[in-house]
Amino acid sequence: MADVAPFPAPDQSSAQRAAPAATGADGAGPIAGATAQLRPDVQGRPRDPRLDFYRGIAMFIILCAHIPGNRWTGWIPARFGFSDATEIFVFCSGMASAIAFGGSFQRHGWWLGTARVAYRCWQVFWAHIGLFFFVAMSMAALDLYGGFEKSYIGSLNLRPFFNDPAEQIVGIFTLTYVPNYFDILPMYLVVLALMPAIMGAQKLGLWAVAGLSLALWLLANPYVVGLGPEGLSLPAEPWSDREWFFNPFGWQLLFFTGFALMAGWLPKPPVSRGLALLAAAFLILSMPFGSWKVFSWLNSAAPDLGATIRPAWGITGEWREKTDFGLLRYLHFLSLAYLAWLVAGENGQNLVARGSSLAARFWAQILTLITKVGQQSLAVFVFSMALARFIGAALDQTERGILVTALANITGFTLIIGCAFAAGWFKSQPWRRKR
Repeated sequence: MADVAPFPAPDQSSAQRAAPAATGADGAGPIAGATAQLRPDVQGRPRDPRLDFYRGIAMFIILCAHIPGNRWTGWIPARFGFSDATEIFVFCSGMASAIAFGGSFQRHGWWLGTARVAYRCWQVFWAHIGLFFFVAMSMAALDLYGGFEKSYIGSLNLRPFFNDPAEQIVGIFTLTYVPNYFDILPMYLVVLALMPAIMGAQKLGLWAVAGLSLALWLLANPYVVGLGPEGLSLPAEPWSDREWFFNPFGWQLLFFTGFALMAGWLPKPPVSRGLALLAAAFLILSMPFGSWKVFSWLNSAAPDLGATIRPAWGITGEWREKTDFGLLRYLHFLSLAYLAWLVAGENGQNLVARGSSLAARFWAQILTLITKVGQQSLAVFVFSMALARFIGAALDQTERGILVTALANITGFTLIIGCAFAAGWFKSQPWRRKR
């Protein structure tokens, strides 16, 4: 599954968003380039469209990925390399958090910054609780009143909860019972809770920040230093040894990489043709080792080459593991992010529609829709996770043909766009405006 999005989103009016970053509300100031410093004296610039655009793209991919039996999932990024939309989600989460929370630490001090983070954790926690109970109730309603041969409670492995609700409801609230479908918000919550420690370490120096983040990642991935496969993790259910599908101690490395770039702790990468070619080569050459889909194509075209590559799947298993965020996933995403950064251009200028042609107007509308979804990521994420189950149930009643599947996905896209605009409208609190 893929903060993917439980991310802090801009929550003020368009007039406020146009104000300088130094005077904007937490989490709402404009993005002053990919390396905006978290200082009160930063001067605002026109809003950088890259963060919300790529975050919005991740939301559409995540919806596709969570519709059961969706044909379109065969073409999402996860089928073509080590990393997928989850990485986009978490990386953008870190960048957005640098804006939303990093400024609070800088302007108001460590204690008030921590209070700001605690409040967000409280919001994310209740979003997780609400999502779980709504989806559990919905699956129970389908089983009770739908008259279907399939058990939707069983499809999400929720029988332990319904068989022993007294014990499991305690596990849900204490995060000791985290079903696989409901794992992204708890991961984001724990990573977010690490921010006060990171901001405290930053007072000692950036070396302390890097050391703390890398140490946590190594504890989750001890194989890197030859200490075996078992690392630091959190239990996902009391009756087995299963761990959280997204280990926050591993994934925090990507989150704080995005945070550091937006905070200016890491310099923006150079624009280099050689570096771009290296990143592209890594992405292309890693495809057969990170994607079973691509490996199958290669194996059919060149069985001898496939036989040579096949052992690498076992050798690289830990290095590309999703749960603990293996090193190959990190390198793959950084390569992909670098190319996406180049494509977008300085301050996202290539994403801005120019001219009055029909194509320019069409792109402007598409950009507006995608960006809106990215801005309202928490609301859209929670909505899409519930929506995906209903779309899957509807597809179960059809032959899942190409046209039906396309209609289901496009309907889902339309609904999450509607959710984003509705969330933005409610956040603007129009009832408080003076006439």
